[in-house]
Amino acid sequence: MSEFGTILHLQRLSTEDGPGIRTTVFMKGCTLRCAWCHNPESLSPQAQVQRIETNCIHCGSCLIVCPQGCLMEVDGEIILDQQRCDSCGKCVQECPTGALELLGKQISTQELTAELLKDASFYQTSAGGVTFSGGEPLLQASFCAAVMARLQAAGVHTALDTCGMVSQRHFEKVLPFSDLVLFDLKLMNPAAHQQHTGQRNELILSNLLFVRDFIRQSNGARKLWVRTPLIPGATDQPANLAAIGDFLAAELEDVVARWELCAFNNLCRDKYRRLNMTWQYEDTPLYTQSQLDERNLWAKNSPFPIEKILITGAIRVQTQFGG
Repeated sequence: MSEFGTILHLQRLSTEDGPGIRTTVFMKGCTLRCAWCHNPESLSPQAQVQRIETNCIHCGSCLIVCPQGCLMEVDGEIILDQQRCDSCGKCVQECPTGALELLGKQISTQELTAELLKDASFYQTSAGGVTFSGGEPLLQASFCAAVMARLQAAGVHTALDTCGMVSQRHFEKVLPFSDLVLFDLKLMNPAAHQQHTGQRNELILSNLLFVRDFIRQSNGARKLWVRTPLIPGATDQPANLAAIGDFLAAELEDVVARWELCAFNNLCRDKYRRLNMTWQYEDTPLYTQSQLDERNLWAKNSPFPIEKILITGAIRVQTQFGG
């Protein structure tokens, strides 16, 4: 098992990535390029530098120390050229205000385990635990398996949050140490899946069935939640939700404990700006309650048991003026 891994950050007191109070470990690197990605900083497996403009005092320290010349001042504004940056971190160390941040760091299994166990009391009192997310954590399967094994030995509940777009051998490494699997199922049509994520979905569906079979053999010791992001004009179509519900009912009804519909979230807009990336959902608003209710109904019209369908996420509050 791998001794070192590259993580993005730890999110403590999380309540959205499994049962109870959890710490979510966000890993670097992803196999998909979903147009709506909420964590663009996790896509690259390499460390990256991002600039937080509101923290910058224009002292010029970063311009002096950057060995690649990828930081420059143009019309009084400091610009970071991501294409030239090799993420050496010298500018981050020099910046006095935290306007430059290094996204991603290498950490050992021992160090990460010790850090995660600091919150053991929260896990125990809330029936929570630790979730490995991303990005795609299975790109670092050996590292995740090593840490998860240590956590389980300490009595901590573990969860794997995956998009499923990896080789089956990666699942084989991690599933024995996963008490819960959170599996994203975005689109059933292979062509539409490729259009919106950059990859077809045949491997994803095959891996989901592999997870199903593994969980069946565990005799109830492990759980599976399927999660579908509701994305306007993409995944939230009646035909897609019906197709997912049909597939789950036909192939996984006895194994899936929850089908979670996760409402579109636009709070990641600043992440794209800091990384000099464009985002096609920049101006897309949150769903209203009535829109979410409608999509919930589409899913519940499928043959999948309605008591296992849950819709989560923020909604757009409408005023009397229609805002």
